[in-house]
Amino acid sequence: MLLVIRLTNLADYAVVVMTTAAREPEARLSAARVAEVTAIPAPTVAKLMGTLARAGLLVASRGVSGGFALSRPAVDINVAEIVEAVDGPISLTACVSGDAHDCAIEGRCGVRGHWGPINMAVRAALQAVTLADLLQPAAMRGLAAGAFAGEVVA
Repeated sequence: MLLVIRLTNLADYAVVVMTTAAREPEARLSAARVAEVTAIPAPTVAKLMGTLARAGLLVASRGVSGGFALSRPAVDINVAEIVEAVDGPISLTACVSGDAHDCAIEGRCGVRGHWGPINMAVRAALQAVTLADLLQPAAMRGLAAGAFAGEVVA
């Protein structure tokens, strides 16, 4: 059985946008250029680039040669940071944060206390992958469908 944990579309697109910026570390990229390269709609790219800049992952510069660039080297930015910049803290269930009380079994749930460590393991797996890793072909990194929590699939 394959466990599927899905990112939101925005988080997925944010990783694509950041990877695009990492491919051209010396360039100042416009949202229009990133949209052209990635086929993500330009308004979505513009929104994401602003969000990523506010999170400190991109830097913006104005003017004729302005645009966005990575705030630090690709090796120093991990996937968990990107996902959290767009979606907030990584959490597989709403009950872990304590903010939501919409679960019908909240008062009787036998596993609620276990979700914290599970969330930390998922975050650690995403934190272990850097933008620099994503620039490499998956086979070189040992990544494949089904790899999870640092497990290398041959």
